[in-house]
Amino acid sequence: MPTAPPPDLVARLHATGDAHLLRFWDELDDAGRDRLATQLADLDFAAARRLYEAKRSGPDASGDGAAAAGRAAPPAAVVRLATTDREAADRQAASAVGEELLKSGAVGAILVAGGQGTRLGFDKPKGMFPVGPVSGATLFELLAGQLKARARAAGVAIPLYVMTSPATDAPTRAEFAARDYYGLGEENVVFFRQGTMPAVDDATGRALLAAKDEVAVSPDGHGGLVAALKNRGVLEDMRERSVSTLYYHQVDNPTAIVCDPAFLGAHKRLGGQVSTKVVAKVAPAEKMGVVCDVDGVTQIIEYSDLPDDVAAKTDADGGLLLWAGNTAIHCFERSFLERLADEGQRFDETGAGAGLPFHVAHKKVPHLNDAGEPVEPAEPNAYKFERFIFDALPLADVAPVVETDRAREFNPVKNAEGADSPATAKAALTALHHGWLKAAGAVVAEGVTVEILPAFALDAAGVKAKVTPGTRFDQDAVLK
Repeated sequence: MPTAPPPDLVARLHATGDAHLLRFWDELDDAGRDRLATQLADLDFAAARRLYEAKRSGPDASGDGAAAAGRAAPPAAVVRLATTDREAADRQAASAVGEELLKSGAVGAILVAGGQGTRLGFDKPKGMFPVGPVSGATLFELLAGQLKARARAAGVAIPLYVMTSPATDAPTRAEFAARDYYGLGEENVVFFRQGTMPAVDDATGRALLAAKDEVAVSPDGHGGLVAALKNRGVLEDMRERSVSTLYYHQVDNPTAIVCDPAFLGAHKRLGGQVSTKVVAKVAPAEKMGVVCDVDGVTQIIEYSDLPDDVAAKTDADGGLLLWAGNTAIHCFERSFLERLADEGQRFDETGAGAGLPFHVAHKKVPHLNDAGEPVEPAEPNAYKFERFIFDALPLADVAPVVETDRAREFNPVKNAEGADSPATAKAALTALHHGWLKAAGAVVAEGVTVEILPAFALDAAGVKAKVTPGTRFDQDAVLK
């Protein structure tokens, strides 16, 4: 006789109108029942039901981004790129503060690595995609290599916290293990999986089945970081290591400066709870969120919420009024993340609170019908729920904004071809490294590519210390 599902699970599903998820229980083998029961226990159906009801009765819980855009102004608390000697000296002072912070052991790095390489025609985690112009080094290799070099310079271990998704968790762990954790030390790399939310039918709010033993789910967004840090015990790990400041970046940007001392120092000197790196947008219609102030509060408005006429507004000098593009590079104080996690937990339990809001997306979600037959919808049929990490900005008392050089630091790999592609990222890495070599007095022959790995140098000063003026490169090379 088949084993019955756990009574507490049945009661919880009945309470939210989702008992139908067990309709095929008796057809499953023991492994299938275990798989389904484990997934059901991990999903918050009560929160999904509340979000569905809120969607049906009013606007998205995240608020009206387009309305906010009409009141948006450039960020007031911003550090622009240095254009004077005084500003350059201020950057140097911030860098010194950041270097001392790194040496104190108070800094950890958060790498968001939940994305697959699907849009690149790559069937593995995006972090495993090769982008080294000559070496073929992967995104993981380049970013972890930076962290190793930064830790070596600081004389302390810098723990790396890697947020994965259900799709990338196992292969990411395996890749790090196979590469000996890129020299960081297994004890200094902490993996944690972001949460998922059930996809619900748009007409009934009932959760959908992807298979007889699997609920249709989607990752809860990069804003799921906050809950995952708490639920997976990562905040406790940070406390035990006395890590108080976290450097957050995403896996798809190979030129991101990992644990940049200047940014860390600016964050500390300005008393930030969360700080954001920005770059100047190149065009009004560019698909990147803008960092701005709305009613005096710093926040990020997604490009999809930015009306064309607002995006095209100019200032007195003819430049874009809303110029500050979001790079998805942040510094967080651990205490601020702890506060958000506690507030978010209260929201999840009661439906009220000040945690990160959920955003609702209307999507086509394949599923099983009541007869167990697969359905491939032609039109959007379900709601998905996710949180965005940038919604933390308006919840902070102090949220500084720091501009960085776009060519130097913002070259993400998002598309197979064209803008933000492997080709543009490789070209950016090549231009950066050739610039460092030129500054050191080296000569790179026409048509030759020289790549500099983080183990060799992290910046122009590092190259200058190792490369003799007049050195000539007549064939492709990797400096490592």
